[in-house]
Amino acid sequence: MNRDHHIRRAESADQSNSHSTSIKAFLSMVNAVKTLVTGATGFVGSAVARRLLREGHQVRVLARASSDRRNLQNLEVEVYEGDLTKTDSLQRACDGCDALFHVAADYRLWAPNSAELYRNNVDGTRAILNAAKITGVSRIVYTSSVATLGIPGDGRSGDESTPVSLSNMIGHYKRSKFLAEEVAKEFARDGLPVVIVNPSTPIGPRDIKPTPTGRIVRDAMAGRLPAYVDTGLNVVHVDDVAEGHWLAYQKGTVGERYILGGQNLSLRELLAEIADIVGRTPPRWRLPHSVVMPIAYAAEGWARLTGTQPIATVEEVRMSKKRMFFSSAKAERELGYAPGSFRRALEDAVTWFKQNQ
Repeated sequence: MNRDHHIRRAESADQSNSHSTSIKAFLSMVNAVKTLVTGATGFVGSAVARRLLREGHQVRVLARASSDRRNLQNLEVEVYEGDLTKTDSLQRACDGCDALFHVAADYRLWAPNSAELYRNNVDGTRAILNAAKITGVSRIVYTSSVATLGIPGDGRSGDESTPVSLSNMIGHYKRSKFLAEEVAKEFARDGLPVVIVNPSTPIGPRDIKPTPTGRIVRDAMAGRLPAYVDTGLNVVHVDDVAEGHWLAYQKGTVGERYILGGQNLSLRELLAEIADIVGRTPPRWRLPHSVVMPIAYAAEGWARLTGTQPIATVEEVRMSKKRMFFSSAKAERELGYAPGSFRRALEDAVTWFKQNQ
C-alpha cells in the first residue's frame, strides 16, 4: 500500500513537471520574437536563419514558389511564398513580425538582362522596407556588401568611411547594391530602424548555387584553375557573417553600417590554401589582366549564345585589378564581432562541396 502511494505521488509529480514544461514551451513560443528573413533559401540567408533559430526567434522566411529549398530542410521555419517584386506578398510576409533581416540579393556578376539586377536589388529593397514600415516592424538588419565600399589606392584596407561614389562602382551588380544601400540609408534617415551590414566574401557550407566565390572554391578543388590573376579579397566564414548579423540586430546603431569580414588574402594565397586542403599542387602561373580580358569577353559571348554561365566575366576581370581588402575594426569595436579562422571556412566549404556535388 505504501509502495502504491509512492508510485501515485511519482506519477503525479511527472504529470506536474510535464504540464509545467508544456506551459513554459507555450509561453516561450508566444513570447518569441517573430522575425522575417528574406533570402533564407540562399547561402548567407540560411546561415542567418539558423542563427536566429538558436536564439529562440520564431522565423518566417520569404521564398519564391520556384526557389530551391534544400537549405530550409529540417529547419522549423514558416514559409511565406512571395517575391520582392510583388508588393502585396511582402506586406503579408511582414505582417505581425517584430524584426526583419533583408538578406536576399541578386548576386550575379553577369546577367543576360542587367535590368533584373536593379529590379531585384534596388526596387526589391525599397519594396520590402516600405512593407516593413507599413506593418510596423521594429528592428531591421539590411544586408549590403563590401562591393559598395571604397578601396584606398595605397594598398590599405577599406573601411566604412573610405570615400566612394556611384561612379566608382564597376559593373551592374556593384552599382545595383550601391543604389540599394542608398535606399536603406534613406529609410533610416526617415526614421525606420535600419542597421546595415556589409559582408566581405563569405565561404562555407550550403553554397548551393554556388556564389561566384563558391565556384572558385569548387573549381580549385577539381584542379580547373591552373593559373591566377594578381588580385585579393577578404575571406570570412559564412557562420561568422551570420553571427555579425545577430550582433548588429542586438547592438548596431540605426543608420550605421558595419563590415563583416575576416582575413585579407591574395587570390594566389587562397588557391594555395585550397590546394593544400585537397592535396593538389597550387597554381603556378600568374596571368596578366590584359590576357584574361579577351577570354572574359569571349566567355560572355558564348554564354549569351548557349544560355549558360560564363567561366569568366568582364566585371570580374575589371574588379580583380584592385585588391578588395577591408577592415572589420568598427564591427569588432562596436558590436563585439570576432571572426574565426579563414582556414576553417575553406575546410568547411571543401567538405560541403565534396558531399554535395
